[in-house]
Amino acid sequence: MTGKTCNVAVIGAGIVGVSTALWLAREGHTVTLIDKAGPGEATSYGNAGLLACSGTMPVPGPGLLGKAPRMALDPREPLYIRWRHLPALVPWLMKYLRHATADAAKTRADAILPLIGDSLADHQALAAGTEAEKYVVPCDYLYGYATRKAFDADRFTWDIRTEQGFEFSVMDRTALRAYDPIYGEAIRCAARIRRHGRISDPGAYVKALAKAAERLGVKLIHEEVEAIERSGGRVTGVRLAGETLSVDTAVVAAGAWSKSLTETLGIAVPLHPESGFHIELWEPSQMPRSPLMFAPGKFVITPMDGRIRLAGMVGYGGFDAPPPEAPYRMFMRHLKAALPGLTWRETTRWMGHRPAVSDSLPLIGEVPGVAGAYTGFGHDHVGLTAGPKTGRLLAQMISGARPNIDVAPFAPDRFTR
Repeated sequence: MTGKTCNVAVIGAGIVGVSTALWLAREGHTVTLIDKAGPGEATSYGNAGLLACSGTMPVPGPGLLGKAPRMALDPREPLYIRWRHLPALVPWLMKYLRHATADAAKTRADAILPLIGDSLADHQALAAGTEAEKYVVPCDYLYGYATRKAFDADRFTWDIRTEQGFEFSVMDRTALRAYDPIYGEAIRCAARIRRHGRISDPGAYVKALAKAAERLGVKLIHEEVEAIERSGGRVTGVRLAGETLSVDTAVVAAGAWSKSLTETLGIAVPLHPESGFHIELWEPSQMPRSPLMFAPGKFVITPMDGRIRLAGMVGYGGFDAPPPEAPYRMFMRHLKAALPGLTWRETTRWMGHRPAVSDSLPLIGEVPGVAGAYTGFGHDHVGLTAGPKTGRLLAQMISGARPNIDVAPFAPDRFTR
């Protein structure tokens, strides 16, 4: 327990918000966790369930600028744009694509490594002594390619992983079959990285963590936060359902829905909702040994409790667009080639929204000029991976302790108006 105690409102009950609330409660703070939908009901429910310690490379890597137009027009590519949404998308997209260079990708990879490199241990520490422990599963992580040539073409990414200390072994088709016979001819080369992890049921996991937080005294409120109140340059409360809840500290951890609240605090974050998709195959006839990133389709195949989840791809259509059919058709097309002979009882599907910041780095820290206002969002494709460490960092900051990693790359003041 820290010597400094605060009355904290955590806005958003995904993995970042719940992790923040739980670590704050363990530090002895008074905490209210607020989310209209409830814990683990949005992006933290539908992700790939992967603790991607090695997932330091951003989506806008070198070469994307040249490939993006073709990808957007080709229905066989894992990128989907709702064209009527294009005018709203373009201003953000131009900022985003400026980072599609080798130097920018390397900078981001090095910045994010301390946040996600120990993700398995971070989740184990967060869940220790709670009902959530059972969902954290140590495992290998595979990157599957159609050919060895395709793996070699990804050398830039693997060189960075090597520099960052990740050890991997490359398997040909025969070695992959010996490791896991579930995969078909669509994967003829795979890289295996050890010491990763997976969450066997992401939605249930976040709910179990929230229950653990409630047992420590965290109050859960199912409402939408309308505004963060402040006076004299510091937080005084949060307004919800027409009433003000008095607090001295507020953490914005609402993922893709964080932009409007932070704008009122003077942060003009270039944040855009990026759609992600999944299908689940319930009661499958076989189960993969480890999660695998299927490179041709840009999605992850993850074994989960009672089902296999295929999750990934990228879409831009805003919050209100209905799910496009193309991603689900693509899942099924690749599924037949990647997992031949697999049968299952039922297929379910989902679409959600990732919080994509133009520089592919989250905002973690205190808002300049507003004492007691903090941010913890913008984790792009690694929200589940980074959630526990982000929560612990925020708890350290709020408690007046020095964070145990360099948080300068994540400072909210890089977007101060």
